[in-house]
Amino acid sequence: MESPRPPIPQGPGKKNRPVSDNQPAEAGTPPGPYRPHGARSGASASSAWVLLARLVRPHGRHGEIIAEILTDFPERFHERRRLFLIPPPRIGTPAREVLLENFWFLRSRLVFKIQGIDSINDAESLRGYEVAVPAAERAPLEEEGSVYVSDLVGCHIFDLNRGGADVGEVIDVDRGSSSTDLLVLRRPGVRGAQAEALIPFVRDYLVQIDTAARRIEMRLPEGLLDVNAPLTDEEKREQHNRS
Repeated sequence: MESPRPPIPQGPGKKNRPVSDNQPAEAGTPPGPYRPHGARSGASASSAWVLLARLVRPHGRHGEIIAEILTDFPERFHERRRLFLIPPPRIGTPAREVLLENFWFLRSRLVFKIQGIDSINDAESLRGYEVAVPAAERAPLEEEGSVYVSDLVGCHIFDLNRGGADVGEVIDVDRGSSSTDLLVLRRPGVRGAQAEALIPFVRDYLVQIDTAARRIEMRLPEGLLDVNAPLTDEEKREQHNRS
């Protein structure tokens, strides 16, 4: 999605808000901050696309459609006329090019008027489609130290406090459940509910990001990755004895 990532806070208690592909994330080499921007590219979109919005339902009688905003830069629709609609996976058809006639804000959402979509039935047929542009056309990052969330996804985190060990792959960025952005990590060799870990995306932990090499270097506090680790046999016995 086409958004930049906000700056990385000084510590876990300070907000660091990444941006989606429509939002860039602000990254920098210490002492500069890292800030993710834009909404995430989304599960139904490939890295070839940047998601800007998701069509929710018809609005009005002439083909207008309410959309959920997936970008940090919705005002840039003023500069865009050519868009692409990506269908839900169940439909399985390729993305189609459309022309944007008009748009306006409706509280926290957008209303689109797309050329050729002129009735309630036309609009209803697009429910669940995602509005996107090619990744090559995403908004340039103007803030120093910014990085796109989509560029973070797929990177591996190397913990310098563990001798540079690869502790897992970033599979998502959680921007909503905490005051600090969280990197969602898939841990190698771990299955089930413990296969994922959350790492605060803050300057205190971050050393360097190299998106070209798909590499993020961090210094993680001891025990951070073990908070949600599976119980050891001894811990299971102790838990059984207490029950």
